Amino acid sequence: MGKIQVMDEVLANKIAAGEVVERPASVIKELVENSIDAGATEIKIELEEAGTKEMKVTDNGTGMSKEDALLSFERHATSKLKTEFDLFHIETLGFRGEAIPSIASVSKFILKTSTGDVGTQITVDGGHVKKIENSDARKGTMVTVKNLFYNIPARLKHMKSLYTELALITDYVGKMALSKPDIQFTLVNNGNILLNTDGSGNLLKAIKSVYGMDVVKKMVEVSIEDEDYQISGYITLPQVHRSNRNGMITLVNGRVVKNYELNRAINDSYHSLKPDNRYPITVLNIEVDPSLIDVNVHPTKMDIKFSKQEELLALIEKMIQSRLKTINLIPEVEEVESTYTPLFEESKKEQTSLILNRVEEEEKPYQKEQISLDLEEKEFQKIEKQIHEKEDIEEPEKRLPEMYPIALVHGTYIVCENEDGMYLMDQHAAQERVNYERFMEQFGNPKEASIPLLVPFTVELSNHDFIILKERLSILKELHFEIEEFGGNTLIVKEHPTWIPEGYEEEMIRHVIDVVIDLGKDFSIKKFNEKAATMLACKMAIKANMRISREEHEQLINDLRKCKNPFNCPHGRPTTIFYSNYDLEKLFKRSGF
Repeated sequence: MGKIQVMDEVLANKIAAGEVVERPASVIKELVENSIDAGATEIKIELEEAGTKEMKVTDNGTGMSKEDALLSFERHATSKLKTEFDLFHIETLGFRGEAIPSIASVSKFILKTSTGDVGTQITVDGGHVKKIENSDARKGTMVTVKNLFYNIPARLKHMKSLYTELALITDYVGKMALSKPDIQFTLVNNGNILLNTDGSGNLLKAIKSVYGMDVVKKMVEVSIEDEDYQISGYITLPQVHRSNRNGMITLVNGRVVKNYELNRAINDSYHSLKPDNRYPITVLNIEVDPSLIDVNVHPTKMDIKFSKQEELLALIEKMIQSRLKTINLIPEVEEVESTYTPLFEESKKEQTSLILNRVEEEEKPYQKEQISLDLEEKEFQKIEKQIHEKEDIEEPEKRLPEMYPIALVHGTYIVCENEDGMYLMDQHAAQERVNYERFMEQFGNPKEASIPLLVPFTVELSNHDFIILKERLSILKELHFEIEEFGGNTLIVKEHPTWIPEGYEEEMIRHVIDVVIDLGKDFSIKKFNEKAATMLACKMAIKANMRISREEHEQLINDLRKCKNPFNCPHGRPTTIFYSNYDLEKLFKRSGF
């Protein structure tokens, strides 16, 4: 007898389950995607002990006949892919035909389905069909999965805590609610409702259900298109950001995807508008011909490849940057009283804690929301109208309103006012921005003149740094530095460009040399200009606790109003924050609300 044998079907399904089913969240993903592909408009996910004990997904989709229900337990049996042509024009969320047999092979599985006639119920235990019987005629499908991995003890050891597993499921269902706002999603754990969307098709309402009203208030609508791509959705103002990329939701033809390059393009579009280590909240849907993408990269179908990726990345950056360039980005200080807990937060650890609190604080966590539903709906409609009617400010100087300095706090914060309210301006951050844009302009349009140093000075470097800098002396020459070798690992600096201010020559030149060395193998003129301008802007800015005259304050404000981005320093910190008259009255309990 030969050594090679055809693998037992149940064993093959268990092996496939290793790729398709990693944890309860993987099961929910596969079942929810099947419900969506079946045309469901209502999907209810019910969990016991975060899905480790039981998961139930109920939909009102097309349902299956008895024959199709039995066939769905066969590997690679699918209604979504019939020819090789379909593989390159995928328009459904699922298509491999592996999910149901894989899940059923590692759990106790009950499928109850009907097309509107007599229904079918199939019970499967560890991949073996135990019972086939008739059921009620309710149109749709209900799948119950119990005791996941009960027959693979080694897999159970790798399961995380209940609340970590619950956080992963909540994260996924929230993203699906954003990708399909026309479907009503309900997520329940141990009888407690964690998410309940209305399925109205209003994306902004879905965002509110996931992130809460406070985030929605600080979002703007975006859209753009070219011959290949049509992009639309919502992005937060730069003042709203998170410590991880989890809030950057990208949808391609309604499918939630993960793509590092897309996230990078979105984040780069906020460059210098927020801290580099913080990330915005965005929900962007990309519509594209299925032939231009490949979703058959990984069994999870979340990774994706684009045939015209560079064009797409450029289009995304253009859309976000052009939108943010024409609106007032001054953060407004508000009196926050909301106790609503968004589903997505700073980190998985914090998210888990928030979900835990939501479950434990009340028997019905959303009871308070239901009581005030009418008031909240009116507030949402008002916010939605503001978002859609927000007009762009075409003239750059009008983006930062005129304001008049009246005082200085702690030698750092300029207090200003106008008819709309009160402003606090960080004088260091404000001058950093002014300096930064001036240096970037000078670097991009270098003058031909340079100034000789009265007393040339030498710079001694390590072997490593000397080799790197020696390779780039031509770059420094283009910027009108005259720097030559002076023996050993020493350089002599004889001339510098005219933009270096008098009295700061040696300090600035040494910083410029450090920038060139630090950029290492990733060196480019663009990166050099950016880093050097940021560094020099900070060094030349007014420091905290440095008191300057009223006239100097007025000049700083006027210079800031002329900047392309007057709202943030080069590091992303705000230059100015705003207290409206109404907010001031609320803070002092003077308003009649």
